[in-house]
Amino acid sequence: MKICCIGAGYVGGPTMAMIALKAPAIEVRVVDMNAARIDAWNSNTLPIYEPGLDEVVKKTRGKNLFFSTDIRGAIQAADIVFVAVNTPTKTYGVGAGRAADMRYIESVARTIAEVSTSPKIIVEKSTIPVKTAETIKDILGANSRGVKFSVLSNPEFLAEGTAMVDLEAPDRVLIGGERTVAGDAAVKTLVEVYAHWVPRERIITTNLWSAELSKLVANAFLAQRISSINSISALCEATGADVDEVAGAIGKDSRIGPRFLKASVGFGGSCFQKDILNLVYLCEQFSLPEVASYWEHVIRMNDFQKRRFGAKIVRSLFNSVADKKIAVLGFAFKKDTNDTRESAAIAVCRDLLAEQARVVVYDPKVPEEEIRQDILGKGKDDTRLTIAKSAYEAAEGAHALAVVTEWDEFKKLDYAKIFAGMQKPAFVFDGRNILDLPKLNALGFRVYGIGK
Repeated sequence: MKICCIGAGYVGGPTMAMIALKAPAIEVRVVDMNAARIDAWNSNTLPIYEPGLDEVVKKTRGKNLFFSTDIRGAIQAADIVFVAVNTPTKTYGVGAGRAADMRYIESVARTIAEVSTSPKIIVEKSTIPVKTAETIKDILGANSRGVKFSVLSNPEFLAEGTAMVDLEAPDRVLIGGERTVAGDAAVKTLVEVYAHWVPRERIITTNLWSAELSKLVANAFLAQRISSINSISALCEATGADVDEVAGAIGKDSRIGPRFLKASVGFGGSCFQKDILNLVYLCEQFSLPEVASYWEHVIRMNDFQKRRFGAKIVRSLFNSVADKKIAVLGFAFKKDTNDTRESAAIAVCRDLLAEQARVVVYDPKVPEEEIRQDILGKGKDDTRLTIAKSAYEAAEGAHALAVVTEWDEFKKLDYAKIFAGMQKPAFVFDGRNILDLPKLNALGFRVYGIGK
């Protein structure tokens, strides 16, 4: 069997690396039109930071895992074609700010139809709107010159930072297909790929539309939990309650459970916001305004939490941060990834710069160019924004520290040393509740945590 994956990003690269590792008899080719990204996949410095990914790629690359820009050749040779291209939220036209931009999916479908000379199974791996399979089938059918295709939905449920663990021991693998003879055969073929290492009882098969919708709903439910506890964090601060104690108490209820009840400066990443907005748009299209409004408020609460964190910094520093140095520790949207998409740090840094602060950012994995571009925009500069090489460099002479990403190294810093080098009074704002605030208070810091 030969597998081709179109899209060498955070989904395609790790997923195909794991398939290659667990199914050595299958030839896996990951293709992308971005030559620089493919060159990075073929180098010793991968374009994605993910714990455990380097080891898996090194074991399989050049054996049964290959990275290439030859998209047409890989499609032509493949039995199964995974589609893992980007589906960003539209910024223009009908559905702007909510609907998914499907141009890349459509382009891939047309390319598959154009170059295919043998039957293929097409697998949706990207996060896509419900009924996307219908669009793909329509394009394939209109351009295929008689070649037969089966379209499946196989949404990813990876959490960045633990993607390789999630791939090796998934809670479930979801495969949706048409309830036809050809559809059932295609589903069975993909099931056999995952069955190389995933127990059969964890491989769930559904119809196409259930699989597509399940991805959006799963992320919406997870984001809803985060926004819910973040809303309570504001109430905790107003009443003197401790949000960690509240979360611990309600998390003991077996009907609720403890996961995704960690209050923070807000969620980020490529999926939560995009998928909820997609769900909102879907509800609007089916004339369900109340349902759309319900889910839209999950996003609004997340935006409120980001603004609230920045406002707390300004308010605490005597209602002005103009010309004051603020050290922002962390820029990735979560630890153990270099992904900055929708990171809370972007909003926090922009708010502080708008208040005329001097912002110094340090992140152990995100390059300086990417930080600048995310905050300021491509090709723009602001002398008040600088990027540090270490947390100590960022903190030197700062009026305040703001922890925005929960990197483990921030827990291990010598805060006595940091305090000695900061302006006084020295402030710490823990946007992830990972620091020992009483200990920092004893050192002389004025400390603030989320929901405390």
